[in-house]
Amino acid sequence: MTDDIWTIQRLRDWTCDYLQKHGSPTPRLDADLLLGEVLKLPRLQILMRLEQAVLKEELAQFKALVKRRSAREPVAYILGRRAFHDLELRVDARVLVPRPETESLVDAVLLFLKEPTAPEGPVLDLCTGSGAIALAVAKALKLRQQERPIVATDVSAPALEVATQNAALLELPVQLLAGDLWSALPAGQRFAVVASNPPYVLHDAIAGLDPDVRAWEPHLALDGGVDGLDILRRIAEQAAGRLLPGGLLVVELGSPAQGRAFLDVLAAHGLPGGKVELITEGPTSLVLVRAPV
Repeated sequence: MTDDIWTIQRLRDWTCDYLQKHGSPTPRLDADLLLGEVLKLPRLQILMRLEQAVLKEELAQFKALVKRRSAREPVAYILGRRAFHDLELRVDARVLVPRPETESLVDAVLLFLKEPTAPEGPVLDLCTGSGAIALAVAKALKLRQQERPIVATDVSAPALEVATQNAALLELPVQLLAGDLWSALPAGQRFAVVASNPPYVLHDAIAGLDPDVRAWEPHLALDGGVDGLDILRRIAEQAAGRLLPGGLLVVELGSPAQGRAFLDVLAAHGLPGGKVELITEGPTSLVLVRAPV
């Protein structure tokens, strides 16, 4: 960049070309989000002010952010936040960036809890990370004026720090527990819903992930072992005994094939015994299993 006048339009065009050369799959969106951060403008206003000149101090701030993005640091980490299911969550390298496809898991939970036959009882989010699933469910139930305990666990203390911060900022009542899956919970506690977006990436596939993910996001939250089912097997071990009669288990996985493999694991541990659904949602799949009444 030279020191002459830079308008928003010129800066967008230059940045888009620069980030595209550095491998960003969404260079135009990245440029707009980073510009919006520096100029304190929403994206629509960015598009309406294309001839506006960018001040030198703003240009310096923007250049620093673009440099971070050119190293493939996720935009969510650069901004320190990510929109998810009507929430704005704080995120950083301690947690995965919440994905849009995981909103479908939240929708499945909320749809189930609307059913008159849904059992009374708490909702559990295993491997909560930033708290995205638990907090989205808690907010939706609050808007419905429904009271139901929401519990979330994670083995990562740094991730729980982020989830705790999000719960406090959003003023949502989620009980956050530190521990490895079921071990964080009192023995015998049962739930109306058990939801999880667990690590499911095959260990050998991590090296081939997009650099935004491979180089920046926590591998603890990604690595599912040799076949991607290590954590899923451990979820299956207690799932049947942790669901209330008629309760729902809903899990996000990497593919329909992985979903079918998980169903076989569940069957070996006493589920399914009720209704089973396998739903493909873009790059991921959801497995929904209802416990027998």
